[in-house]
Amino acid sequence: MEFTNKLGTLDSTIFVVYVIGLLCLALWISRNEKKEGANTEDYFLASKSLPWWAIGASLIAANISAEQIIGMSGSGYAIGLAIASYEWMAAITLIIVGKYMLPIFLENKIFTMPQYLEQRFDSKVKTTMSIFWLAVYTFVNLTAVLWLGGLAIETVAGVDAMFGMIFLAVFSVAYSLYGGLKAVAFTDILQVVLLVFGGLLLSYLALDAVADGQGVLAGFGILTDQMPEHFDMILSPENEHYMSLPGLSVLIGGMWVMNFSYWGFNQYIIQRALAAKDLKEAQKGIAFAAYLKLLMPLIVVLPGIAAVVLYPTLTTPDQAYPSMMALMPAGIKGLVFAALVAAIVSSLASMTNSISTIFTMDLYTRHKPNESQRHYVHIGRIAALVSLCIALIVAKPLLGESKQAFQYIQEFTGVFTPGIVVIFVMGMFWKRATSAGALSAAFGSAIFSFALKFAWPELPFMDRVGLVFLLCLGLCYVVSMLGKPNTTDRSVDLDKVSFETTSSFNLAAAGVIVILTALYATWW
Repeated sequence: MEFTNKLGTLDSTIFVVYVIGLLCLALWISRNEKKEGANTEDYFLASKSLPWWAIGASLIAANISAEQIIGMSGSGYAIGLAIASYEWMAAITLIIVGKYMLPIFLENKIFTMPQYLEQRFDSKVKTTMSIFWLAVYTFVNLTAVLWLGGLAIETVAGVDAMFGMIFLAVFSVAYSLYGGLKAVAFTDILQVVLLVFGGLLLSYLALDAVADGQGVLAGFGILTDQMPEHFDMILSPENEHYMSLPGLSVLIGGMWVMNFSYWGFNQYIIQRALAAKDLKEAQKGIAFAAYLKLLMPLIVVLPGIAAVVLYPTLTTPDQAYPSMMALMPAGIKGLVFAALVAAIVSSLASMTNSISTIFTMDLYTRHKPNESQRHYVHIGRIAALVSLCIALIVAKPLLGESKQAFQYIQEFTGVFTPGIVVIFVMGMFWKRATSAGALSAAFGSAIFSFALKFAWPELPFMDRVGLVFLLCLGLCYVVSMLGKPNTTDRSVDLDKVSFETTSSFNLAAAGVIVILTALYATWW
């Protein structure tokens, strides 16, 4: 495949060197997988040997992808800095997950989130949520990453979007399918370094271009002077984008529900922490990821805001980030393009690895319980391939008409996330919660969400998420109290779980709180 339509020879050469280098690194990391690949713990949980720096880097690499870089830049173009709340509030969410939720999961020695639900409730809850997550990962997450990634390649390199999507799928498979989570996590270190460097460089060039060569500070000053409304962190009801980010709800409302669902109970995210050497290592990785999240708006939102000045007539907001890459000089453009592709393929690899883990460990082993470890790894690889093929087929029909893909994804997942958070929170911290109560929250989440969407259309979706969470919480409580207590709870008793954290983790948590307070105080 030629990437020479809009990329020069030097850029294309740098990109090809990156692709080959990443593949060689992945194969080197996986050099023992021929022996270890027969073991599901090796393949799906990287032999439970990940150090903190690999966990933190891999968390961010799995999270920051096409829908983040392109989608959030597009929302930065349309809405402004307020969209950064998704990133900044995620930092404090990670700290809470590391302190209160991760100890429970690691103590239960689980592979997957549905596995914990089976231990706590029963197989019906596990199977229901397994099927749900497989559907969402395949038809929402994978499709969004592939579609936006294909559009980015089309804009920057001049290659048809469908060929771009096929390239991304093949690339991610080539380096992740053989080595499993170990190959994904350790190559993510390189991906994150490239992503952060490339993103910061693009932001620097964008601000300098806004100031017509007068420097970054001058460029930032011009943006704040010309577009003060793009630097409001808390939107007023009069703002045209209030429905997407309704004022204080980003601080005290539904965004907490969205964040806990994503960072605490999302398989392709939390799987990295489950693969840690021990709890302290996992918590250090979580804290590292929290600080990287504080940095992300500089990389993904600021270029979108700058694009309003530099490219005011874009057809759709999601063209902002790819268009900004025209600022790059020869050679650097290839490096930043490699960073963009790095983010995309890392997320694809993470999602397909988690799809294969859930399908194999939660569904397939139930029907084929006595097969060899090597057989289960083989089935996992097939599941990953099939999910990618499905996503390739449905990506354009599902997302082709979406103007702001990031907001579309949030709207869709917001239908189900309240119920997910209720199931886990009640299951982890309330012994009386029953299987029937959990299932009522799962189905009630969709029913309440759609009912409110049609009956109260002027209610912002984030407020709807918060309200549905409270309704599901009440429903789970009532149904659980009306039924008999669970007799199948095989999860670890909370009395045996230590929530104590090290002084370094506590210091890191305090630092996140101070930085967030300063950010919101400045851009209120």
